[in-house]
Amino acid sequence: MHYISTRSHNTKTTSNFSSVIMEGLASDGGLYIPKNFPKFSSLELENMINMSYEELCVEVIFKYCGTCLTKEEIKIIALDSYKNFGTNDIAPIIIKVTDNINILELFHGPTLAFKDFALQFLSKVFNILLEREGKKITIIGATSGDTGSAAIEAFKNNSLANIIILHPEGKVSEVQRRQMTTVLSDNVHNIAIDGTFDDCQNLVKAMFNDTDFRDRIKLSAVNSINWARIMAQIAYYFWAWSRLDADSEAPVFAVPTGNFGNVFAAYGAHQMGLPVKNLSVGSNSNDILTRFFASGSMKSSTVNPTISPSMDIQISSNFERFLFDLY
Repeated sequence: MHYISTRSHNTKTTSNFSSVIMEGLASDGGLYIPKNFPKFSSLELENMINMSYEELCVEVIFKYCGTCLTKEEIKIIALDSYKNFGTNDIAPIIIKVTDNINILELFHGPTLAFKDFALQFLSKVFNILLEREGKKITIIGATSGDTGSAAIEAFKNNSLANIIILHPEGKVSEVQRRQMTTVLSDNVHNIAIDGTFDDCQNLVKAMFNDTDFRDRIKLSAVNSINWARIMAQIAYYFWAWSRLDADSEAPVFAVPTGNFGNVFAAYGAHQMGLPVKNLSVGSNSNDILTRFFASGSMKSSTVNPTISPSMDIQISSNFERFLFDLY
């Protein structure tokens, strides 16, 4: 399995799964993406119908790991990652809200955010790779609330990783501010930034682009710039499809988005062979993506604080992956 950067002038430049996960952001400032999306056969898709969430997760993630992780290792990680979710059905589907609308619930993780699906998994992958190489790392992340809470919950008390989270002061929910800032683990650090989420994200990217600094403190990322975040989220789109009636049409996935990572995971699932009729992107008043799809012009404007702070974004990082794959 080979990965390339969205900004590489030489698309033959490749990196393996371990390097992609540990680096987070490519050295040229681009985002890693598979050179080719792996595919599921029709028989493999059919077999998903009888799988548990953890079993399905193993099948999806194994296709991205090359020789870095075995199926047995991924299974152990998956079982450990989702054991503390608040329901036996990790991602329950509320069937037939109307005749043709179903809701996939993704809030049963320890911090009540869909980011728990990827970050609980990512923390265990990090530990395996770090233990193999005898390394320690510094994790840096920007958040509008839910990523920071989920990352801190996943990495707290980890002797192999220090985690530093930047959040925009006064622009995260009070619950998520407390989730982040009341964790007393020695390896957890929070910094409130006088600015927006985009300012936090720009600071993180600037740190990664400073090669000497990046190498000296062994920097890694937990934002959705890290491919593992997208990879782990791809699994629940296959799960949702596998739980629909056998005679159902290919679904439309309607996904509220800020940084475009969650809906890009749906796009990735479709590239792997998941039947998808359409993807519908939801925005709040910070509607740069809505305006782009309506006009073809991507132009940022002022970030407006709302009651959905995770969507208060004007720079949707993962859109770069989407454009790169299209072109």
